[in-house]
Amino acid sequence: MSQNKKKSVFREYAEAIIIALLLALFIRTFVVQAFKIPSGSMIPTLLIGDHILVNKFSYGIKNPFTGATWIPLGTPDTLDVIVFKYPENPSQDFIKRVIGKPGDRIEIKNKEVYVNGNPIHLKNAVHLDANVYPGPNPPRDNYGPVTVPDHSLFVMGDNRDNSHDSRFWGFVDFKAVKGKAFILYWSWDKEKFSVRWRRIGDMIH
Repeated sequence: MSQNKKKSVFREYAEAIIIALLLALFIRTFVVQAFKIPSGSMIPTLLIGDHILVNKFSYGIKNPFTGATWIPLGTPDTLDVIVFKYPENPSQDFIKRVIGKPGDRIEIKNKEVYVNGNPIHLKNAVHLDANVYPGPNPPRDNYGPVTVPDHSLFVMGDNRDNSHDSRFWGFVDFKAVKGKAFILYWSWDKEKFSVRWRRIGDMIH
């Protein structure tokens, strides 16, 4: 009786652990996933050491292997902050802001970004380098015009002078988009060896 009881307890614990792992895997694959910010390309919106949550449900339920959308629930909108597979190395995840959607005409003149002929002014977009490169090489400060193709996005980092983004490697395919960043749940400043308490809980805009 004692051995049977021990087996029963062990089985209950094992089933609970397996169910918990499957549930965690489901949530991470289809609902929400945590990411850590490793670079300063999204300063000041996101800092090195920020930990964020990404809503993977925002743009629909996707095939986790191919990126094809099973159930569409919308598409990325202009100014959304998104996480996606880096086009030149899909094993890496990048985070940038959507600047252009399919059909949009993108042009950059002396650091000023224009979408369909209209300047885009963002309070979170910063320029930390006074130098202006004439382009097209490098295309940082003068770029285009280009038209965003179907099922694609043009993305840029908020730290405009220090961001490896669509200006350098092109467009992001919808299939590569993992989700929309929505909240900052932890922030660690390794240089000061301290927690950035004021940032915790901030919504990402």
